Amino acid sequence: VQLQASGGGLAQAGGSLRLSCAASGRTSSPYAMGWFRQAPGKEREFVAAIRWSDGSTRHADSVKDRFTISRDNAKIMVYLQMFSLKPEDTAVYYCAAGNVKFMQMKREYDYWGQGTLVTVSS
Repeated sequence: VQLQASGGGLAQAGGSLRLSCAASGRTSSPYAMGWFRQAPGKEREFVAAIRWSDGSTRHADSVKDRFTISRDNAKIMVYLQMFSLKPEDTAVYYCAAGNVKFMQMKREYDYWGQGTLVTVSS
């Protein structure tokens, strides 16, 4: 599975951005896809994930009510709509996929995209 993330950029605090992740290759398995982020000097952390089989989602507490993960079954794409951005959301955002049981655990994901940088200015 190859993952291509896009949509990062510069936004002002309170603004919005939409990230996209396109999956290609072997995608017939019941994958979950998720977004993680890594700020400078910090560990990569869970942001949101969606299970492909039933569309169930999970969001980190830090982004609940501001970020929403969604999918496009036909295009095999995952989106992360981000509203009310804060400077602390600044990070490289990574798309990931895998046959995961616990969606918030990065070690469960087998495939990772290259990352897209989101910078939020105050």
